[in-house]
Amino acid sequence: MKTIEITGNDLTLEQVAAVACGEAKVALARDARRAVEKTRAVVDQIVAGNKVAYAITTGVGKLADVRLKPGEIREVQVNLMRSHAAGVGEPLSEAEVRAMMLLRANSLAKGFSGVRPATIEMLCEMLNRGVHPVVPSQGSVGASGDLAPLGHVGLVLIGEGEAVLDGKRMPGGEALKRAKLKPLVLEAKEAVSLVNGTQAMLGVGVLALLAAETLVDSADVVGALSLDALHGTDTAFDERIHQARPHPGQLQTAQNLRRMLQGSAIRESHRACARVQDAYSLRCMPQVHGAVRDALAHARRVFQIEANAAVDNPLVFAGTGEVLSGGNFHGEPLAFALDFLAIALTALAGISERRIERLVNPALNEGLPPFLAPGAGLHSGFMMAQVTAAALASENKVLAHPASVDSITTSGNKEDYVSMGMAAALKLRKVLENSRQVVAIEAIAAAQGLDFLRPLRTSKRGRAAVAAIRSVCPTVEHDRAMAGDFARVAGLIASGKLVEVLK
Repeated sequence: MKTIEITGNDLTLEQVAAVACGEAKVALARDARRAVEKTRAVVDQIVAGNKVAYAITTGVGKLADVRLKPGEIREVQVNLMRSHAAGVGEPLSEAEVRAMMLLRANSLAKGFSGVRPATIEMLCEMLNRGVHPVVPSQGSVGASGDLAPLGHVGLVLIGEGEAVLDGKRMPGGEALKRAKLKPLVLEAKEAVSLVNGTQAMLGVGVLALLAAETLVDSADVVGALSLDALHGTDTAFDERIHQARPHPGQLQTAQNLRRMLQGSAIRESHRACARVQDAYSLRCMPQVHGAVRDALAHARRVFQIEANAAVDNPLVFAGTGEVLSGGNFHGEPLAFALDFLAIALTALAGISERRIERLVNPALNEGLPPFLAPGAGLHSGFMMAQVTAAALASENKVLAHPASVDSITTSGNKEDYVSMGMAAALKLRKVLENSRQVVAIEAIAAAQGLDFLRPLRTSKRGRAAVAAIRSVCPTVEHDRAMAGDFARVAGLIASGKLVEVLK
């Protein structure tokens, strides 16, 4: 298994996913260790000189004016960790927790937080040995970072809280013992550095973004199948049209659609038909799917910067020995991007649902049986499949309301404008899941439509896509419970296997 050396400066989103999925180990790079040691020396000097510095020799938040006695510094680290582990709700997934831990370690490795190398290495070893803190998903307002979720991670570092090891949930101290790790004794500033960051919303967001990138590619593949099943035209995907309005995402989707439809016998069979142009859900796939792509590209840029940023407070600058208080923990950049992703995926699911409607509606699906049913009347076919897609698409519209326009005052009015970025991340996760299910339903319906057009066949790439769908979902020859089909095709999409036909 490869090892990723973290420096705080060059972690990629793909590396985050590799660690999150347990495909790579983590280590603190040698150069990063030296940078961390330099800033730690500044903190040690402040403590030794009994100087006033926020979160080092004082309380935090509204209690910043409370001066700590030298003998209280270790005790306050434990108290901060315990008090901040105040989350509720369903725990984050193992992959999300792993992503969150890696991102926090990488931010600390940047060398502005003033922690010891041992603290970063503890996070790395917990990842390498499979110790996963139980992190409730709710309780963060997105500033000062994701305090509650990160508090639950930090609690396990000191041998408290709960963790999962080898699939078993147990006390954090027991998990460390079984993994042959000793609980960490936190020193000055380390507790606030562990909890003061945006890594929960970022961890959820990074994994959702990568899955969404696969989903939009899959939507291009599935949309092409639907268009061919509905006797649509590829004229709208002519490269000249899109070069006249050269948004990058639009150009990419148009190219994907041209490749998917190249060589289709179905397309050749109706070139002389009287239809001038198709409905928007077919004709405007490059413009809609492409805009989704551009939204994902924007989020990727934001997430990539954040993955290699120092986001706690205060920051320690070794060159001058200064400790400066600021607000890099504020999640607004992420909150906006997370909300934008939810809006974009809502549109992707919405246009997909409209194509499903065209496939099943006897008034719109020329040449196909009503509701794609063999023996319509005796069988209902895809009637309820479209209803399910409509339900999911409409649920997304509710979830797409931006969380980032909200704020609520916390910490005695000291933290008086927050990002709600974690709420945006959790909503995005659900929108992603719904959207994948809608595209899965469209995939099954499009494959069914193409089956009815035999002996005419779609393109070579289209046939490969249908074969992939059929590997987990056979043709619907009579009414059956389709929930399992939806789940299997959604899994096929999530795995990335459907988009392999674009290569």
